[in-house]
Amino acid sequence: MHVPDGFFNVAVSVSAGVVAAAGVAVCLRGARRELDDRTAPMAGLVAAFIFAVQMLNFPVAAGTSGHLLGGALAAILVGPYTGVLCMAVVLLVQGFFFADGGLTALGVNITLMGIVTVLAGWGIFRLVSGAVKGKGAIVAGSFLAALISVPVSALAFTLLFWIGGTAPIEIGAVAAAMGGVHVLIGIGEGLITAVTVGTVLAVRPDLVYGARGLTSALVLRGADGSTTEVTPDTPAPAKPGGGRPFLVAGVGVTLVLAGIVSFFASADPDGLESVGEDKGFLSQATDHLLGTWALADYGDVGGIPVGVAGVIGVGITLIVAGGIAYAARNRSSVKV
Repeated sequence: MHVPDGFFNVAVSVSAGVVAAAGVAVCLRGARRELDDRTAPMAGLVAAFIFAVQMLNFPVAAGTSGHLLGGALAAILVGPYTGVLCMAVVLLVQGFFFADGGLTALGVNITLMGIVTVLAGWGIFRLVSGAVKGKGAIVAGSFLAALISVPVSALAFTLLFWIGGTAPIEIGAVAAAMGGVHVLIGIGEGLITAVTVGTVLAVRPDLVYGARGLTSALVLRGADGSTTEVTPDTPAPAKPGGGRPFLVAGVGVTLVLAGIVSFFASADPDGLESVGEDKGFLSQATDHLLGTWALADYGDVGGIPVGVAGVIGVGITLIVAGGIAYAARNRSSVKV
């Protein structure tokens, strides 16, 4: 659901940019409570994974496809503040390196695909996981959070376009069309999110931020005799051997998705493009400022194989998101 240049007037574009910048600034401060030396690499991996899976469009209706947005997934795995940062990095890399999402619409995209999906997804997840305890509730909450976050973001787009879009729309008709197709996309998003969270929960539950409440308080005694209390609000103790094998495996899976599976992604227009064409406002899109760059459209412009472009994007996203996470981490966190 990447919004292109030309869809919104200057007032909405600037206003959304201010909201996005303020949101990212708040999240940079808030992420210090979610990140430490052990969990910061996870943020880089999550951002890179979302970048890769967003390349994998899947069919949802005749002639229409969808792809992961990822806000709910990011929030559940690394926390809502860090999740917004991950989404912002993904959208920045896509916009500036792959001409995916307009540069003048960057604030709109970060607001809709980053902030809105994280807030909606995290809110639903907390409601479900707070009402029912256990790993099953974490997975079920992940599915519902991701499913609901997608049409919420689509309806937020509709409202913004009604306020400051560059073409007149019948808000009721567009809202129904956007909501309907994005519910279908949300089902795919929910399945991807539930499977991903369930897999990490089974292998490294200590790396799932949303599962920290499953950990009962305990006291860890260090080699020097010092003690550290670990509560449900802090990460669970790491499994023996550290997180490096998990992170290496995660990067490997991400590279396979971007480098190989991306060749089999659906070429059909996504939900926003399909609705825009049907309702007559897709023609308002203008050419991307970097649309002739070799990596634009994931290598299609420069003749670069999509898999190669995907691997490059994963590398850039991993480095940028991981670097920001390390810079934002709480250096006073106790390593366990």
